[in-house]
Amino acid sequence: MTAPTTYEIVVKGRASARFLRPLLDDFTVDHPVDGVTRLIGEIRDAAQLHGVVAHLTSLNVELISIAPLATAPTITNRPTTHNESSNS
Repeated sequence: MTAPTTYEIVVKGRASARFLRPLLDDFTVDHPVDGVTRLIGEIRDAAQLHGVVAHLTSLNVELISIAPLATAPTITNRPTTHNESSNS
C-alpha cells in the first residue's frame, strides 16, 4: 500500500462551502487570489482523486490545476565535504 499524497487542486471562482461540503473533511480550502479557490489535502489513491474530480466537474466547476505537492527530502547522515569541515 502506498502512502497518501498531498494534492493542490485549484478551481476557478470562489467556491462556497455548500458546493465543497463533501470535501471539507479531507481538504483545507482557501482563496489565495480573487476568483480562485484552492483545495489542499491528502489523496490515498487514484480512485479517490477521480472521485474528487468527478464531484467538482459535476458541479460545473472549472478546474485550473491538479498537482501533487512536492515535499522537501529529508537528509540524514550527510557526509561532510572539504568546504564544510570546520577548522576549530
